[in-house]
This record gives sequence, structure tokens and C-alpha cells, in this order.
Amino acid sequence: MIHVVGIGLDGAAGLEESARKIVEKATLLVGSDRHLSYFPDHPGERLVLGEIKLALKKIRRQLESRQLEAEKETSRLETSELETSRLESGQLETSQLETTSSTLPSASPSTSSENPCIAPCIAILVSGDPLFFGLGRLLLAELPAEALTFHPHISSVQLAFNRIKVPWQSARTISVHGRSLDELIDALRKGENPIAVLTDSKNSPGAIARLLLSLDLPNAYEFWVGENLGGSTERVCCWRDLASVSKENFAPLNVVVLLRREEEESLDLESLPLLGLPDRSFLSFRDRPGLMTKREVRLLILGELALQPNQTIWDVGAGTGSVSIEIARLFPSSSIYAIEKTAAGISLIEGNAKRFQAGNIISIYGEAPDILYRLPSPDRIFIGGSGGKLERILNICSQQLSRRGTIVLAFSTLENIANLMAWAKQSGWQCRLLQVQLSRSVPIASMTRLEPLNPVAIVTLTR
Repeated sequence: MIHVVGIGLDGAAGLEESARKIVEKATLLVGSDRHLSYFPDHPGERLVLGEIKLALKKIRRQLESRQLEAEKETSRLETSELETSRLESGQLETSQLETTSSTLPSASPSTSSENPCIAPCIAILVSGDPLFFGLGRLLLAELPAEALTFHPHISSVQLAFNRIKVPWQSARTISVHGRSLDELIDALRKGENPIAVLTDSKNSPGAIARLLLSLDLPNAYEFWVGENLGGSTERVCCWRDLASVSKENFAPLNVVVLLRREEEESLDLESLPLLGLPDRSFLSFRDRPGLMTKREVRLLILGELALQPNQTIWDVGAGTGSVSIEIARLFPSSSIYAIEKTAAGISLIEGNAKRFQAGNIISIYGEAPDILYRLPSPDRIFIGGSGGKLERILNICSQQLSRRGTIVLAFSTLENIANLMAWAKQSGWQCRLLQVQLSRSVPIASMTRLEPLNPVAIVTLTR
């Protein structure tokens, strides 16, 4: 009864023959003004999809009316078949024969299998694939599934990836059309690649570019925009300078594709601040780009360490080496031992040390506490990860640390905090805890929202 037909910007010419015939023979044609304009001479009734609830109400009434007609026709046919059966068995009188024969259906061949729309039907025109971020989900929720038949067209996302010649079987597709940017923010922080974004007038390409800049991501993306895909005014462009995207005017029908850059961007060291390096300036884990000590937390850690020149510092569980890099740049005369148990982490530490020209960082591949016995006695220790061996690590650190030394730890779990406080009390160390709950501003279309960072507890131990 209801055929949901996907259509592109090439209009009726882009439809398959079977779908075009369904639309042409529909007694009720439903769609947006743009979709209906593709069929200016359609003879059936037309319904503009303006207020969707009102349109669905009218479609339901049409559906119920036609179902009632079908039930009446079925009843009439059943009655005719019964009369025919009685006639053949001689149960009807001769006087009834003429009356009955006039009500029997003509024996013309059925054509319903040749054309699914030979009976009165409704055709709903939608963009692309109706079941790919389209109207199909709402129609299935509001109308009986057995009354619906879907005829998909090529989606805008499929067209976009084919235009830029990039495989898209592993793409993350996110719709911000009338929705929040939360899902996109999460995907960007995870470094997912590639990402396709279905936009609207509020969450436009310019708004998405401003969001990318504000997140200070360690991953950089190529920014592609496909406008009017499949139409005569199609345009596909790529930007690397995100600041310039917000100055562009885009067609209302557009798709954004984000491709993560695999090459390392060079740094202009002279333009970087001496203290508080941007997160995006560090090399980080490809599969976990957000796994690093954030800039604001690093600044607090550096303050708690109370650093001096010519010191020996241990960075236990150094990860990407972001804390070590900050220390090394502030105090070139100090020696920083970055201890990391993963090969991927050691590679990042060494890559970042080279990237920031920090020659006073010594990367140590090994697992604490066992590897710590081999290192020179430290003046300061920062512990960013313990691998479940916190108490053993603290015992070694307390033995190796210089008399006036300080230990600073950063934890995100309550269990680690509790274990640390218990150890400090038992071992006679003074303990100061700083609970850090920070939020960064994030542009949401024309407004601004505060996006919280994960809470962190910074604990400072002194003798």
C-alpha cells in the first residue's frame, strides 16, 4: 500500500524504472516541496511533508480507507465464489442464475504481479536511503511494517566517499541533523577514522570546524565538504586550515567527511609556550588519542612537584611522555627518566622528545617497581600509572628518594586514592590531596557549553 522511494538530486531521471513506475501510478504522492517538484505533471493527489505528524495522520486515514475497501472487495469475491460453487452443484434455481452470473467477476488475467502499484497506493519520496538516517525509522514506528515497501537510492554519504575516492566500509557515520554534537565529540576524542557527518543549518560545516579547533585534539583531520552531491551544482572541497572553513558559505545540502591525517605535523617550537603545551602538539596513541595527561592537569602537577634546576626526576608510567616533556623544557639542566612498560609508549616518548628537542629525557623500557632499582636516586618522582602495584612502587620510591624529595601522584579511581592514603598513614608520610574537576568550553553552534574533563586526584607526599 505504501512505497517509500529514495530519490537524489538528479530527480526522476535518477530513479530505476520500477521505482519510477510506482511513483507515476501512485494515487497519493507525498514528499517535500523539492521532491514533489520533480514530478510537476503527476496526476495523483499531492501531500507536502511539512508538519510530519499531520502528514502521517492523513496517510493513516488513507491507509485505513483503502484497507476497508480491500476488505469489502475480499468479502464480495468470497460471496461470488460461494455462489459459483452452488451453481456448479445445482443448488441454485434457474431464476437465480441470471442474477448470480451478473455479479461474478470477469475472467481477465491478473496484472498485479507485473506492477506492484496496479492497485491504488501511496508513494512517499525521501532523500537517499530511507533506512539510513532517513524517514524510514519514523514510518516503521508509526505505520504497520507489512504496509511499507522501501526502494532505496544512493545515500549522500555513499556519494561523498566515492567522490573523494576513499573506502568507507569502516566509516563512522554520525548525524547532527537536529541532534546534539555529543556523539561526534566522543568519536573525535577516540580518533575514529573516517567520520561522515550529516549536518543541518545549525550544526553546519563551520560549526563543526570550530568544534574541532576547540577540542585541542592530538589527531589532525582533513576536512572535506560535499555540497549538492549528485546534482548539477555539486561541489567537493577539502580544507586543512580549519579556521578558514567558518568563513565559507555552504549549500544547505551538504555532508562533512573527516579523514585523520597519518603523517606527523611539524612543530614551530618558537611559537609554543614555555609552560602548558597544547595537547594537540604531542604524538599520542592512534587507538587511544585521549590517553594522556591533559594540559590543565599537567600544570597543576608541575606546581605540586616544586621543581628546581639540576634535579633528577622519575616519571613512572610516563605514557606519551607529556609530563616529562614539560619538565625537560622548563629545566634543561635536569635529567628526566621516563619509565614506561609498553613498547608503543616508549616509541611515543622518544618521538615526542625528538619532536620537542628535549635531549635531557632518558626513556626507560621496563615495569615498575623492578626497573626502578637500576636508576639514580631522584629528587622528584611523578607517578602517573602503577599497573596495580602501587604499594610496591611506593616502597621503592620512598627508599630511593632524596631526603628532601617529593612524590606526586595522579589518580582517577577511588580505590587507588584509598590505598595511597592508607600507605601514607602507615609509613609516616605527610599527604596532601587536590581533587581536580575541570571543564573546557566547547562551541555548540552559535552558543557555548562547558565540557568536563575526567576528575583527577593529585596527591603530594612529603616526609
